[in-house]
Amino acid sequence: MGLTYGYDIYLRPGNVARALTALAALAPPAPHVPPLELTLPGGERLALPFTSHFKSDPVDCTRGAGTTIELDTSLMFGADDVLREYADVYGRDIEEDGRIAIGYVYLTIRFTSLLHPRYTSMEFWAATSGMSRVFARSAGVREVFTDLTAAAGGVCCLFDTGDGSPGQLCWLDGEATEDLVPVTDLRALAATWPDPDR
Repeated sequence: MGLTYGYDIYLRPGNVARALTALAALAPPAPHVPPLELTLPGGERLALPFTSHFKSDPVDCTRGAGTTIELDTSLMFGADDVLREYADVYGRDIEEDGRIAIGYVYLTIRFTSLLHPRYTSMEFWAATSGMSRVFARSAGVREVFTDLTAAAGGVCCLFDTGDGSPGQLCWLDGEATEDLVPVTDLRALAATWPDPDR
């Protein structure tokens, strides 16, 4: 089995539409799929340039608080040295604006996160081992996910190696950390988050 590295963003449930709108802005400019119509638990509707289980069928999440959504995304990242090397190895084009499209980046949204039941998690996973290594090494990739955390009003962003270890902190309390900081107790970390209803 290959590497499955990713970034987990934790946010208030009411901020999911805001997060998905910011995420959609990161999609390549000419999507090759019809928009995915998504209805969030509160009834808000969005059209996203992604698929769910590689289909564009409408997704309705109004059927319960424990709802989980799975999306298949392609995202644009600013091409730093790590991403340029990835583009060379895998034959990816770098756009005129200096960005590169990476996909698939799988996304699981848990409206009741496993870490804190009153927060939602957006869990982004690299599709391949090569992409996982880029996720681990690229400051530009990390910046996209911490910027997304900020845009979504998220409380925390973690780098997750998918091996059951607690993860590494890259965003907390409105600030990105300069280096990834190991987290030894995720439950204790989640206990410091503010009441999501405020």
